[in-house]
Amino acid sequence: MENGKKKVKIYFADTQDDNSLLSYFQNNENYQVVGFNSDGQQVVQDVENTKPDFLILEVLLSGMDGFMVFDKIKQSLKEEAPKVIFISNLSHSGFVSKAIKEGASYFMVKPVMPENLEERIVDLLSPKEKLEEDKSEKQLDEKISNIFISIGIPAHIKGYQFLREAVKLAVEEPEIIGSITKRLYPTIAEKFETSSSKVERGMRHAIEVAWNRGKIENINSLFGLKIYSSNEKPTNGELIALIADKMIMEG
Repeated sequence: MENGKKKVKIYFADTQDDNSLLSYFQNNENYQVVGFNSDGQQVVQDVENTKPDFLILEVLLSGMDGFMVFDKIKQSLKEEAPKVIFISNLSHSGFVSKAIKEGASYFMVKPVMPENLEERIVDLLSPKEKLEEDKSEKQLDEKISNIFISIGIPAHIKGYQFLREAVKLAVEEPEIIGSITKRLYPTIAEKFETSSSKVERGMRHAIEVAWNRGKIENINSLFGLKIYSSNEKPTNGELIALIADKMIMEG
């Protein structure tokens, strides 16, 4: 598990340099792209080292074709071999049937929409993986909600939802705190179909409500430090970082 939630590890073996699939999954917080290569022999080495959950595999690779790559990986990794999804311009039924016969999970004909590939990946996640992911996310939601209640942020205001989403993002990707205006606010704004400025103002209002309720001591005791007074409110980023750090430290 990584920061309470396991990311799905993906390796791309493709010949396209400008790969929209690659960039889509690199920018998706639920996935970790562990490698990309167009050379078959290098793909085998990389997959053996990184042990991804999924291998997105083109048939036409340099040095060694996709079927040979698949065969070598099955031999070397055995039960640890990743689930394989073939993607290719080669749509002949012979290639498709060969891929499925060899044990591939899917064969998708290019061009492949990133959203469609993600659907296939989600379909292939085991019930246990889905259950663990749902459970860990629910536990994180409950912990964050308990903290917000303790420090006096009411659940009915928008800022509560914005701050909760921000903490979850910061737990998943701590470095996002360093890009609060360029990445954090826009990401939350997109999810809630609003603007970055409204996200910022909503968070600020939620913090002001908490301070007006006079629960500063709860905040200080929560973090084990007397860091705030009634006249000193944290910035949005400071409060998000504090709570996210606490979540990470508690596992």
